[in-house]
Amino acid sequence: MSALPVLPPIPVSVVVITKDEERAIHRCISSLGAYAEVFVVDSHSADRTAELATAAGATVVPFTWDGRYPKKKQWALENLPLAHDWVLYLDGDEYVTPEFDEEVRRVVAAPEHAAYDVPLDYVFLGRTLRHGHKVRKRVLFDRRRCAWEPLDDLSVERPFEMELHVQPTVAGTIGVTDRSIVHDDLEPLTHYFDRHNRYSDWEAVLRQKAERADAVERTARGKLWAKVPFKPLVFFLFSFVARQGFRDGSAGFHYALANSFYYWQIGLKTRQLRDGAAP
Repeated sequence: MSALPVLPPIPVSVVVITKDEERAIHRCISSLGAYAEVFVVDSHSADRTAELATAAGATVVPFTWDGRYPKKKQWALENLPLAHDWVLYLDGDEYVTPEFDEEVRRVVAAPEHAAYDVPLDYVFLGRTLRHGHKVRKRVLFDRRRCAWEPLDDLSVERPFEMELHVQPTVAGTIGVTDRSIVHDDLEPLTHYFDRHNRYSDWEAVLRQKAERADAVERTARGKLWAKVPFKPLVFFLFSFVARQGFRDGSAGFHYALANSFYYWQIGLKTRQLRDGAAP
């Protein structure tokens, strides 16, 4: 019986964004063996993230934010010695599958678009949410035609060094992959709620600014969502009932409830900012 042919590496430069991802980084890097090169852009993790990433075969590049633009993802795009024009961005708590790799290989061999939005298989409380949570991220693109534009978000009390909840702009058309990447945060729930508390600070500051609807929302659907009243209740009903998040069991219920609370935080903090108080 003849041996299976050995495929060449996928000509894509992978950029993994990390800070204190010790629990998940080995899983992430180990899933990327089919790609030509893997960089980990690490913000001086206090744990063993950099050590484990290096041991798994990635090239670790330290990142120190200077408090200005570009932020972390755009900085990586401008400063890493990327060998390929097509890049794939991942977070440290995400990983890819062989099925996704096969699709990426086909896409970059004969690209029809300048960028591709990739669906997430989102894991919450140990269960993949198949119904109530459906998100796509623009993480596979031709770096010559994409960039993260600066936002007026440096006035946030605790500013983020990385671009949050925004997609890179694209000079060209945008496709959607059939296959997904997996997002599975292995940190305890305290980290989840701490992050979302800070995320809501950021959202509130931007929602107060005039450019919010045009510059921050990812899609036309996002712009419409910005105008919806009673967001906490609407999101819960949309996620748990309309999208049948109840079919995801208790994980679907708790996810819908947690994100309803997130939108409640944003609304309350935005109102406080409008009244002239600190977030």
